[in-house]
Formats: sequence, structure tokens, C-alpha cells
Amino acid sequence: ARVLARSLKGSPPLARSERAAQCFCRVPHDPVAMSGAGIRVAGGVAKRAKKGAEKAAYQGIQFLKSYGQHILKNPMIVNAIVEKGGVKSTDVVLEIGPGTGNLTMRLLETAKKVIAVEFDPRMVLELQRRVQGTPHAANLSIISGDFLKVALPYFDVCIANVPYQISSPLVFKLLAHRPVFRAATLMFQREFAMRLCVPPGDPLYCRLSVNTQLLARTTHILKVGKNNFRPPPKVDSSVVRIEPKPVNTIPVNFKEWDGLVRLCFGRKNKTLGGIFRTKTVLELIEANYKTYKALQLNDGRGVAGGEGGMLGAAAMGKRKKTKGGTRFGLGDANPDAMDTGDDDALVKDEKNAPEATKEGVRKIVEEVLATNAFETMRSSKMSQDDFLLLLATFNEKGVHFA
Repeated sequence: ARVLARSLKGSPPLARSERAAQCFCRVPHDPVAMSGAGIRVAGGVAKRAKKGAEKAAYQGIQFLKSYGQHILKNPMIVNAIVEKGGVKSTDVVLEIGPGTGNLTMRLLETAKKVIAVEFDPRMVLELQRRVQGTPHAANLSIISGDFLKVALPYFDVCIANVPYQISSPLVFKLLAHRPVFRAATLMFQREFAMRLCVPPGDPLYCRLSVNTQLLARTTHILKVGKNNFRPPPKVDSSVVRIEPKPVNTIPVNFKEWDGLVRLCFGRKNKTLGGIFRTKTVLELIEANYKTYKALQLNDGRGVAGGEGGMLGAAAMGKRKKTKGGTRFGLGDANPDAMDTGDDDALVKDEKNAPEATKEGVRKIVEEVLATNAFETMRSSKMSQDDFLLLLATFNEKGVHFA
């Protein structure tokens, strides 16, 4: 009051009234209000809603990035995916993570039946509401649950905008599904999609590339920008077509194959000589070799009759020429894999085999590395045939990785 009185002293009447109005209407300094975080109201400061929350909402639904919910909103991309997927009018289509149903509705117009697997109950209700009262309502079957845990029914093709955080286990669950489906057209994060398709020598070539290309033919179809989604992800996406190979054309036990490839890609730019001479790898090979020798003593026919179903290089060559013969699939057991019918030769090989000691195992590894110049090869530039030959050579020496 004293400050106001001093400021008004000696001023004209009109100026006094204006000066008083300015003093009484002045708002005290408030760092919260000045920062734009909220609006001052009676009882405190009302916080403003985040911009991302407004953009992520669609018809009252809040999309959760923790579930990987990035809804494809571009109808041109949706049509391109369905066309590239080769969906027929007699097909049963599996869709993973349908969301609000943009892709689902397009599939229902083309396919005989659509089976949608959705984890979020809110999206299940939204999808049911969207198809309710339409001619396609009877052709949609919804499975509510985690895709990695539910039992999959029969389907001809799989088309999906995949949640990015489950991309790798999702691919291998599909490839392990029986009966084998015709093809899968899936959208992934661009870097993951390129890893599925790249050839040996590419910087993105990795264990995922080798394992996937062993079990299926992969083709990159199209690139999708991040602005085609609601809410937009931080990275671009790509659509990949995966066509599983027939089981009888995969000439190896997948569990053992993956064990070898895992070792090789621990340091993919290191030579195989440097990898297999390390102490940790030699100890692992020694333990596996002792198990193999123990099974030979117990059974007299090696591990061929067990669950592994191992193959050697000679056995692989013979089985490729055998007409109507059965080859190995994903962990399939075959009791005749190493049974050549020559027991005397088998006993002779066992006598000549190195002992299960550190020196014996090291000698085996050196012999394998000296074959076909494996010692100087690098995993990042090895093809499937190179890995198959390496595995077969180890198997001939009695070394297994399953």
C-alpha cells in the first residue's frame, strides 16, 4: 500500500487510476505457469495434457507403445501388402496383432476366413465392434492371448503388421509350425527385415540371417515410412515375404546347427581358427565329445539312435542321392542316420578315434580346421553350404553341438 501511495503521489487523476489498475491486475511470478506446464486455477495449477497422448488416441483408444501398437493407417500400403501376400479366395489367413482392424477388414474381403491373434482386450472389443453387422462377421475368428503362448490352428498364409519387440521369436514359431504354411508376408522394423534377407558378406549378416535362410526363402518386398503409422514409430519399416522350405529338404538337425552357428557368430568377423582355439570353446567341445563317447560305450552305435539324429559328410552325400529317403527336419530323430550296416568298420573307427582328453580334442579341432581352409574363414562371409560342411566334418570326428 505504501509503494502504491508513493507511486500515485503527484500524478494526474487519470494516470493514477490506470497505474492502480496495472498494479492490482499484475500476476505474481510463477515458474510453473511461466513454463507452460499448466494453467493457474483455483486450488493450484491444472496440468496440460501431453501432445503425444492426443495424437496417440484413436476413437477413444490409447495406443500403448509397450505393446508395439503402431496402427497402419495408409490404405495404399494395406492394399499392397494383401496383393503381395498372394491371398486367394479359398485361403485361411492368420493375422498377428490386428489392432483396430484396418488390415483385417481388407483381408476379410479377399480370403475365406481370417484368424486374428490379439493380446490387448481393448483391441479385441474394437475389432468385434468394427465387424459387427457386416457380411464378413462370420468369417472372422479372434484368439485373445499372447501369440508366443497360444496354440496355432491350421492356416494357409500369414499376413501381419508385427509388434517389433517379438519379431525374432515370432518368426521361428511360425517356421516351426506344422503343417507347413504356404507363405508369410510380415512387416518388421527395417533393420530386422534386412537381416532376414541379406547375403553373406553384408554388414547386417548374422546368426538370424543364417538360421532363417536355412529354413525358408526370404524376399524383401517394400519399404514403409514411419509416417504411415499412428502413432509413428521412431524407425522405418519393411515388408518381407517368408516361404518355408519343405521339411525333407533341410538336411540337418536344427538344434545342433544352431549350436554351431551360435559359436561361430559370437565373433563373426574373427577367423574360425581364432574362435575354435579359445579355451571356452575347447572346454565345451571336450564336454560334448565325452558325452558322445559315453553314449557309444553304452549303445555301441553312437548317438544316431538318440534324439539328436546327427549326420556326417559321407552320410549327407549318400542321403542326397537316395530316392524317396527321409531327411532331417527341425529336430526330427532318425535311428538309421549313421547305421551303415558295417559294425566292424564302426568298431575300427572307435579304436582309431582320439581319446576324450584336452589333447585329443585339440587334435580333432586342428584336423577339422585344416580341412577346406576352414581355419581362415570368417562367419560373416560363410554361406549355408560352408556351415553345413563344417558341421558335417565335426560330426565325422565325433564332435556334436546339440
